Parts: sequence; structure tokens; C-alpha cells
Amino acid sequence: MRCVIARYPFDLTKTGVLASMKGVKPEPVTGASVTIGRRRYPVKQVGQVATGQDRRDFTGGEVTRAMARLGFTCHDGPEAAPVSVHLPLRTPSAPLDGARPVDV
Repeated sequence: MRCVIARYPFDLTKTGVLASMKGVKPEPVTGASVTIGRRRYPVKQVGQVATGQDRRDFTGGEVTRAMARLGFTCHDGPEAAPVSVHLPLRTPSAPLDGARPVDV
């Protein structure tokens, strides 16, 4: 598929992108990402590896559009981590049996 990224035309194919990303360790995802194979990569990392351009030369939107047209699954932002709330334990103010506490 022919696409334009940072004003340069590229002929990208799904198999070509898969081959170029093979063996590449994904960086931590902080924004938009693309699922390639079983891994999620930041769109800027995919754009850099697939095109050979510097990340500052293109936008994430350009790469996201190209990857979506190739059939890859694109994500807007990072997955939200489950939120866990830790509440402090409360001590009972009175015993449950109604007896008064004994001071020693």
C-alpha cells in the first residue's frame, strides 16, 4: 500500500511491517499504540522502524492511519491500570459483646 508519512511516499505492506518489527522489543506505551503480532508498540517506534525516519519527522496520526489501513489494530492511549484503593484498618471503638474495655 502506498502511503505518505512526513511528506515522503512509502510502499508499506502488512508482511513487510511484520518482518521489520520481528525481534524488536516494544518500548513502554505512553500514548497511541499499534498491536503487531502479540505485542503492542508505540506508533512512533513502529514508524521509525518501518520507514527508517527520525521520530521527530512524522506524527503519530500519520503512522496510525497507515497501520489501520494495513489492517493492524490501533489504540488511542495506554491501557488503564487497575486502580486499587488501600483503606486504613479501623480499630473498633467498643467490643462487640458490649463489655467495657479494662484499663490495666
